[in-house]
Amino acid sequence: MSKVPGMDAAVCVSLHDCEVTATSRHYVDRLFDPDPQKVLQGVIDMKNAVIGNNKQKANLIVLGAVPRLLYLLQQSSSSLELRTECAVVLGSLAMGTENNIKSLVDCHIIPALLQGLLSPDLIFIEACLRCLRTVFISPVTPVQLLYTDPTVIPHLMSLLSNSQRTQEYITQIFSHCCKTPEHQTVLFNHGAIQNIAPLLISPSYKVRMQALKCFSVLAYENTQVSMTLVNVLVDGELLSQVFVKMMQRDQPIEMQLTAAKCLTYMCRAGAIRTDDNCIVLKTLPCLVRMCSKEHLLEERVEGAETLAYLMEPDVELQRIASTTDHLVAMLADYFKYPSSVSAITDIKRLDHDLKHAHELRQAAFKVYASLGSNDEDIRKKITETENMMDRIVSGLSESSIKVRLAAVRCLHSLSRSVQQLRTSFHDHAVWKPLMKLLQNAPDEVLVMASSTLCNLLLEFSPSKEPILESGVIELLCSLTQSDSPALRVNGIWALMNMAFQADQKVKVEIVRCLGTEQLFRLLSDPDGNVLMKTLGLLRNLLSTRPHIDQIMSSHGKQIMQAVTLILEAEHSIEVKEQTLCILANIADGNTAKELIMTNDDMLQKIKYYMGHSNVKLQLAATFCVSNLIWNEEEGSQERQDKLREIGFVDILHKLTQSSDPNLSDRAKTALQQYLA
Repeated sequence: MSKVPGMDAAVCVSLHDCEVTATSRHYVDRLFDPDPQKVLQGVIDMKNAVIGNNKQKANLIVLGAVPRLLYLLQQSSSSLELRTECAVVLGSLAMGTENNIKSLVDCHIIPALLQGLLSPDLIFIEACLRCLRTVFISPVTPVQLLYTDPTVIPHLMSLLSNSQRTQEYITQIFSHCCKTPEHQTVLFNHGAIQNIAPLLISPSYKVRMQALKCFSVLAYENTQVSMTLVNVLVDGELLSQVFVKMMQRDQPIEMQLTAAKCLTYMCRAGAIRTDDNCIVLKTLPCLVRMCSKEHLLEERVEGAETLAYLMEPDVELQRIASTTDHLVAMLADYFKYPSSVSAITDIKRLDHDLKHAHELRQAAFKVYASLGSNDEDIRKKITETENMMDRIVSGLSESSIKVRLAAVRCLHSLSRSVQQLRTSFHDHAVWKPLMKLLQNAPDEVLVMASSTLCNLLLEFSPSKEPILESGVIELLCSLTQSDSPALRVNGIWALMNMAFQADQKVKVEIVRCLGTEQLFRLLSDPDGNVLMKTLGLLRNLLSTRPHIDQIMSSHGKQIMQAVTLILEAEHSIEVKEQTLCILANIADGNTAKELIMTNDDMLQKIKYYMGHSNVKLQLAATFCVSNLIWNEEEGSQERQDKLREIGFVDILHKLTQSSDPNLSDRAKTALQQYLA
């Protein structure tokens, strides 16, 4: 048999490792001693041996200590002291590496410890809870294991009042295991709010802090919880006021930040108004303060991310934040890590800075995106901050997907500005990295990047021409085939912007690349936005006579069919109006108008919409008629006669009496064609 390369090296264990394994085996063997007193002493010795020794912990796990400890913990014949010591050792083993936790979870430690909570002994309960806490706060533990047995949560609630330790461990378990709306609902329904609220004024800082963390995860994007929290009294004081006190500068930073998160989440869930003093005068300034240099990098990241979330939907908060403590300039500092100044000798510091550099950039981009989403002056302030456009551009090609997403969100925010599209976007050729980003990005990045592209394709954007030349049409057409409605909307929206006042060549290329089949598929898309944008695209394609005639000569039959289907189906007023406007454009063509004149069914539809109860539809339909009977055009006499026979003139007379001035004017203009 051929020799396996490298086997010798693996077999050759150092003497030291052999000793560790031998002593570890000795510890495990003692757990099987028939004398209960010796077993207890063995567990106590094991406890002392594993403290701070990850190597020893790993060895004991490999040698099978965990199943034996769990067996002893669950045996009713074991003394209470032995069971408690077993829980303590298991807790210590859990303090090791993530692999240790995986091994413990695989041995079913969670059900065993939860069972232990039914004991009447407080010291044993606390030891079980401490171990459970350590296991559950690890990212490798499936949090769902807390919810498998429906009796667990109510039992944990009932243990909350037993001691400060049970309060600390249980609230910490809750705050780590509340990850989904379903988890929030389960905790809420079992009285989490009324059980945890009194803990906010506990004499123990750890308890207060964990209770606060619980409220932040319960309130996040949850209207039911947030609305309930607003009315909760703690020792006669409203909960929001308790949170405000916790944000005072003399409180630990962790507490200030978490209290600010609670109020932010309650505000975003609609339970506190954005103009409430506790938001404007307390929460927002506290979060801005967290962004400053004197805080730890982790705190600055958390402060900035929470601030971005707080002000995202509210212009007034964006304006206030932009003028608080020089925030825009303060965030520029987030891009200076790892700082070139930190001497390489301080390798730990460098490692720490590197680890947080991505997070800092991501957080800064998020704040800039929120700040600049509405106000032109703020956008200007951002783009004029040192090297900001260069930073955004390099952010678009970073290795971290989160930074790329945040950078493109920031770019999207700034792209809402006509001024920025004309200046900084053009100067920095932003469209190049954006196009690159669109090649193979995950959906959430694609949605943001394609939204930004829509703005770069507006007719006044200098980037429109170079983007057109870069072969973007193929890319956009492929987006319209996506499963994601947001991507379909953006693809078709960008094509619509591109077709606006475009020359013939571009329009023909769009129709060729999209294909009529796909175009008509989009006209029956279940998503209303997709349908509206597709109609917008069609309307832009069918503008200026030569273009109208050319497209209708090759695709007229299908387009008329699609128009018929939409006008007959149950659609919103906006959709019908847009469709009638397309029909009015067709009526403006030289040869294209014959497709309407020879289609009696379509003429009846136009007549029907002229008499509709909605003025917008009446206007659009009257516009169609105007275009069909316009005097200066060949064959206008025959068309006028035909429409008179069908009764259009009578309707126009009626419409001149309309209370809507636009509609009566439009009808009068049409009637004048008959008089000329």
